[in-house]
Amino acid sequence: MTTTVPKRLNFFERYLTVWVLACMVVGVAMGKLLPGATAALSKLEFGQGSQVNIPIAVLIWLMIFPMMLKIDFGSLGGIARRPKGLLITLFVNWLVKPFGMAFLAWVFIQHVFSAWIDPETAKNYTAGLIILAAAPCTAMVFVWSYLTDGDPAYTLVQVAVNDLIMLVAFAPIVMFLCGVANVIVPSKVLITSVVVFIVIPLVAGYATRTALLRTHGKDWFEQTFLARFHPVTVMALLATLVFIFAFQAENLTSRWFAVVLIAVPIAVQVYFNSGLTYLLMRWFKVPHNVASPGALIGASNFFELAVAVAITLFGPSSGAALACVVGVLVEVPVMLSVCKVCNSSRGWYERAPGTTSASS
Repeated sequence: MTTTVPKRLNFFERYLTVWVLACMVVGVAMGKLLPGATAALSKLEFGQGSQVNIPIAVLIWLMIFPMMLKIDFGSLGGIARRPKGLLITLFVNWLVKPFGMAFLAWVFIQHVFSAWIDPETAKNYTAGLIILAAAPCTAMVFVWSYLTDGDPAYTLVQVAVNDLIMLVAFAPIVMFLCGVANVIVPSKVLITSVVVFIVIPLVAGYATRTALLRTHGKDWFEQTFLARFHPVTVMALLATLVFIFAFQAENLTSRWFAVVLIAVPIAVQVYFNSGLTYLLMRWFKVPHNVASPGALIGASNFFELAVAVAITLFGPSSGAALACVVGVLVEVPVMLSVCKVCNSSRGWYERAPGTTSASS
């Protein structure tokens, strides 16, 4: 019998929730103790009225670019032989998830919690939750996949296809759902955000990957070049969180109860979408090493993009940005619990008739 070696996170990933909380403390302290410097940083924009904050934009670029380097477009062809897992993931990501979050936000933020949230603020929170749900996870999916013994090639394809769909679907879905929620979204600004935070990094990543694979080979690219970006990505993530929490210091301290309320629909969405995806994968006899990452992709969010878009549209101290920041706080511990459920239920999952590790 082959013994499976338990998957382990590195030091940073293992304590990610702790780092997020530490960044929140540092950021809030910065915002409260250095209000002048924080305000000056929040006003640094790419052009007057663009609402694209320069420090955060640069840091998000440092996070997104390494993610785009990992996308192998050549792997898309093989998916045609095993399409079921991808189709289920796309169904949940682009039909169930954003529309489901819009519904949950309407139920909880605008009705159940209406006694504690005024109507205008509720619209902003709703917009932030919609933006968060409309951006499927890109980076942390690889961590979740590793922890659940996922098929890395299939996970890569799922992420790549989601990124490609995001180029054309993200802006229309956000505009439509925010319109339903009575929030006016300037389409030009939103589309510009997609171009800045997805298209340009994707093109730059593809060009860099292609050139380096040709000149240095795959082993050097994956083991040496990509490894150099890990500390950069980590520091950029932590610095981004510090700035976001600094810009949100007043909201987090004066509206701490709102943070708790916003966390409710986010947690409900994560558990519902991951459970739905997992059960659909089992129903259609998709192997567990595809189903687990698929369930996690269907539940988690590309919070870097969501925060960037929310800040671009509504400003760094807005309720929409706060809702996306709460998503960062909630997602990590909740997703780790989903990983645990996927691993502990592997035996039950594989008892489904006709499901084998070779199925599509």
